[in-house]
Amino acid sequence: MSQIEIDSTTPVSTIMSTRVVTVTPDDSLNSVRRLFDKHKFHHLIVVERDKAVGVISQRDLLKHLSPFVGTLSEKSRDSWTLDKRVHQVMTRSIVWMEPDSPITEAALLMAANRISCLPVLDKKGHPIGILTSRDVLRWVADCMLSHPEDGVKAA
Repeated sequence: MSQIEIDSTTPVSTIMSTRVVTVTPDDSLNSVRRLFDKHKFHHLIVVERDKAVGVISQRDLLKHLSPFVGTLSEKSRDSWTLDKRVHQVMTRSIVWMEPDSPITEAALLMAANRISCLPVLDKKGHPIGILTSRDVLRWVADCMLSHPEDGVKAA
């Protein structure tokens, strides 16, 4: 079986999502929940003065909400969890990439840090995109589908 060469210089900007939705550290978890429900994705970039300062995932949100929110068993102490603020649950140690960074480097960084998304920031720290593990997986699958008879090998 021959192998395909994946271009290890392909930039993150070619596969990242440019539809970036942000929240601030003072936003409530209730507003975060509404954004996740509305947009059907799993990560939001936290910004302060237009600069990325963290990430909040749907998993972070679910870990901090009472399992009784929105059910018949909900009590006032359960709905209180919706009043928590983003800064109380967000990931502050932000791992990010620039748009011209290679996808292969981004994939290795995500694996090494055990994370499923990377904010894509410009040189001033402003969010311009987001790259998820799904984007990377879709890119690999597209490379394989373009040569289904071959295996895949990074260049």
